[in-house]
Amino acid sequence: MLSISYRTILSVALPLMGSSFIQSIVLLTDSAFLSRYSTHDFDAAGNAGLIYITVFMAVIGFSDGAQILFARRIGQKKNDALGRIFGTAIVTLFFVALALFCMVQFFVPQWLMSYSKHSDLAVSQSEFISIRSYALFFGMIAFPIHAFFLAHGKTWVVLLSALIIATSNIFLDYSMIFGHNGFPTMGLKGAAWASTIADGLGMLFLVVFLIFSKERKIYGLLKHFSFDWQSMKERFKIGNPIVFQGVLALGIWTVFFTWIEQMGKFELTVSQNIRSIYFLAFVPLWGFAGTTKTYISQYMGAGKFDELKIIKRRIQFLTLIFMIVVFHGAILYPEWMINLINPEEAYFHKSAEILRYIAPSMFLFGFVSVYFQTINGSGNTMVTFVIELISVLMYIISAYLLIKVWEMDIFWVWSVEYIYFTTMGGLSMLYLRFFNWKKKEI
Repeated sequence: MLSISYRTILSVALPLMGSSFIQSIVLLTDSAFLSRYSTHDFDAAGNAGLIYITVFMAVIGFSDGAQILFARRIGQKKNDALGRIFGTAIVTLFFVALALFCMVQFFVPQWLMSYSKHSDLAVSQSEFISIRSYALFFGMIAFPIHAFFLAHGKTWVVLLSALIIATSNIFLDYSMIFGHNGFPTMGLKGAAWASTIADGLGMLFLVVFLIFSKERKIYGLLKHFSFDWQSMKERFKIGNPIVFQGVLALGIWTVFFTWIEQMGKFELTVSQNIRSIYFLAFVPLWGFAGTTKTYISQYMGAGKFDELKIIKRRIQFLTLIFMIVVFHGAILYPEWMINLINPEEAYFHKSAEILRYIAPSMFLFGFVSVYFQTINGSGNTMVTFVIELISVLMYIISAYLLIKVWEMDIFWVWSVEYIYFTTMGGLSMLYLRFFNWKKKEI
């Protein structure tokens, strides 16, 4: 069992934050390289990247379900169940990845052409996402391994994997986008191949580490590796709502950016600048989200319900502290941050103005996300799906009114972030306050 001391919480969260920070640096580097290569490629990669992440959320969601199950069984000391959960996750995700890969290759390009206002952007987005989709097969192996080590609290393994992905991606990005170190100049396609190859290298590291890890031997992970129908039912029951949460949230964000693209290329480039900086805020958010799920699930599995309030308060406090450290520049010096991503003067001032306006919404999200992830960690994932559904409905209705009906300036369009986070937080707190969520058994 993990201790609830600040030191132990940080020992779990810091590697996850390090992993998120590295991934954010990769995104910032990608954006900075592409914006200096071509504004067109910068915009195309931004929108195509959102579509890819939306699709990839299916893989991540199933893995989150496995993490919750791993943590609960560890808390219950049912070690022999871990191998069956792991084997079932790998087999299930293979078919999920195969279905998603076929969808991206055969249907997404036609879909992009049907709704994009600018056909040149649609073609470039199709090229990018077609290459990136190969990484789905790396994710189907990497993320169940992630889930196992996260549930065990050994989060530094995920950090090492992210470090390998980051360093290789930055080197390959620079080489393949601009044509250095023996590579031809590939621009947008170079960025896609760089990220895909880097994902493959991260997956290889995790496989090798798992094979030689003591946890594999202690829990008989590969000895008990098998496909088990009961484990699959448990994973689908827990994981499916998380899959739909992620796909829904990012899918709506993709629609949001599609409507912005229809407003004009200026508005799209400004918004892509904002999106790139946004991911810095997710460094502590993702780190403490994974930590919350692990702690809540382990302590509920052990029947230690009295400690849950303490866990939530401490994680909230640490989340806000680290949000200030990582994201304060969005309020105090947004111009400098935007300049790192895209120095083009035409987009500079509007991007900085919007970033300062919406930055407080991310601090709000940092506070309320602990409530949301507590519900996830308890296994009540259908509830979080309903909360997510209501929140995104409020988000997309507001976006439609601001963009399509009232035709507001792009500055005010970004107000939808406040609506989304307020709705999610309010509903999560109401559920935890008035419903008996602690009796959930998985």
